[in-house]
Amino acid sequence: MTTKSIKPEESLGGTIVHGLPFPAELTPEALAWLRAMQPLRIEQDYHITYLHSYGQDSPWFAGLTNKVLLGNRERTGGYTYATPRGHGMYDGEPTEWVELPQEGRVHAFTVCHFGSEAFLPECPFILALIEFDGADTLFLTRLLGLNPEQASLAWIGMRVKAAFVRNAKLRPTDVYFVPA
Repeated sequence: MTTKSIKPEESLGGTIVHGLPFPAELTPEALAWLRAMQPLRIEQDYHITYLHSYGQDSPWFAGLTNKVLLGNRERTGGYTYATPRGHGMYDGEPTEWVELPQEGRVHAFTVCHFGSEAFLPECPFILALIEFDGADTLFLTRLLGLNPEQASLAWIGMRVKAAFVRNAKLRPTDVYFVPA
């Protein structure tokens, strides 16, 4: 009969501590020092696999994967949303899916010099609100193909067209806009 080691496997990755103060002897003074010691604080990477459902917005992401922009329309008033919306804000009823045009106009934009971790390599980048014919709301997206260092009010009203990433990731950033 062989006995398996009960020690956990160790690696050099993760948190590594150098020179952490600790008394050589646990005298009453040393114990008092330990009670007064400041809390240790560490920073470490954290990874989790998260199962997420897009629920009622799933058709929107399926559309992006197939290079189709979808919006929602209220059945009673015809109010059309450029972003997914399961129920109308005016009638509260379920909306219906409609295809949006692949071209629109820049309604407003901003140059982002800082962004979340995923966007830091792209900084500075342009976020734009796009207006579509037949839609009552605006669509927030990245605007590529322009120099953010040369932002101009002349961009307002510019015709733009949708472009899609080659390999969809099922993220809102699978679509972006470029000058038409």
